[in-house]
Amino acid sequence: MNPSTKKIDPVLRRALRRRLRREGMTLIEIMIVVIIMALIATAVGFAVLPQLQRSRITTARTDAVAVRSGAELYFAQDPSADCPSVTDLVEADILNSNTRTVDPWNNDFVIECDGDDIMVVSGGPDGDVGTEDDVR
Repeated sequence: MNPSTKKIDPVLRRALRRRLRREGMTLIEIMIVVIIMALIATAVGFAVLPQLQRSRITTARTDAVAVRSGAELYFAQDPSADCPSVTDLVEADILNSNTRTVDPWNNDFVIECDGDDIMVVSGGPDGDVGTEDDVR
């Protein structure tokens, strides 16, 4: 017996029709899914963005320590030298290409010398040295 010649039960036929009509999604269902995805993305944004800022500050502090070590080496090689800039350290081959010479906000580090005390400062998120968001 050929399957295409079989008669389909009328109840089964109605169930198949109902099922075929329900295959797609309604606009309301799609909108609900999009709203849920937007809420999840917002929650992730609120959780991740503060962590990103903290990680940039930590990175700036770590890079500043490396630049400070380079400045100390610069003074060890020439004790009578003036306070170096980051460019001076690079030109003297004290800082190599693996050392970050800019902060995570792509601003140059500033080296401040006061006698034997060397301080490396990053302008922080606003890029201006001397404001309250500086990273030292």
